[in-house]
Amino acid sequence: MSQPTKTVLSCIQPTGYMHFGNYFGAIKNWVSLQESYDCVYGVVDYHAMTMPFDIKKLRNNSWELIYNLMAVGVKPENLFVQSLIPEHTELSWIFNCFCSYGHLSRMTQFKDKGKDVKEKGAESFISAGLFDYPVLQAADILIYKADFVPVGKDQDQHLELSRAIAQRFNHVVGKEYFKMPETLHTETPKIKSTADPSKKMSKSAGEKHYINIFEEEARLRKQVKSAVTDVGREEGKMSDGVANLFELLKACEKMEAHDSLVDSFNQGTLKYVDLKEATADALVELSQAFIEKRNEITADKRAVKYQIKQSSAEIRKKAQETLREVKELIGLMNVK
Repeated sequence: MSQPTKTVLSCIQPTGYMHFGNYFGAIKNWVSLQESYDCVYGVVDYHAMTMPFDIKKLRNNSWELIYNLMAVGVKPENLFVQSLIPEHTELSWIFNCFCSYGHLSRMTQFKDKGKDVKEKGAESFISAGLFDYPVLQAADILIYKADFVPVGKDQDQHLELSRAIAQRFNHVVGKEYFKMPETLHTETPKIKSTADPSKKMSKSAGEKHYINIFEEEARLRKQVKSAVTDVGREEGKMSDGVANLFELLKACEKMEAHDSLVDSFNQGTLKYVDLKEATADALVELSQAFIEKRNEITADKRAVKYQIKQSSAEIRKKAQETLREVKELIGLMNVK
């Protein structure tokens, strides 16, 4: 008898453009995992509310992210929108009652993000939701009884709270109801800002610190051409900026160009203009393919929206089943 296919769960916030750091660091892996696992991928718009946000842009940002995810290869039947599945927030409230204040207060994300809000001069927007969102994150994972959550090897702690809540729940109800989700370690490139390679590629750092994967060719080439190279280089060692360009070239799977240029670097004959041109060519090639696919998808946005609402409704059935079972186990009432 064949073993049942394992479930993978991963989510992303609709906070603006998808850049190459997002793509190479996570989304490219999402696409490949679809071939071996039952994948459930969420656009978590409730999480986007934990930081200051524009109510006029939230819904549109969610749809734009969905178009982008589909354009790079995520299957629409694997996608859901969090706010279309209210069981996430209902289970989150239940989990609040199985999670200690002390455990939440030790979460570094609240401290880091709270600091970011303060630096932007918006102290009044440090919300209870920002403090409590790791519990909602646990609900996102456990409601589908996910076997794996794909993360980098330095991110195991992101699942700690989910496992702690699952263990506490299982102990209270006296049975192993929730399985312990595991990290699915993936080798993902660490893409840095081309403007400051000491920082990761990120929207929060400003426009010059990320490259939109749907960028116009001229602007994309300009950003790569202006990439920082030898600032802070130690003698005999590749600088962070140069290493980042090689990482981008490798991530684009242009190994022939990558290896040839690495040989030139090792021989001391590399011209950075050649490395930048090769990197820009690779990124443009990838970007143009994604743009073409996105244009096909957005030619009928109404059909896409209907499709995603249908996939969310189908995925919701599993969430409804889990919540019904949870409520039975802890003595709450079900409608049916």
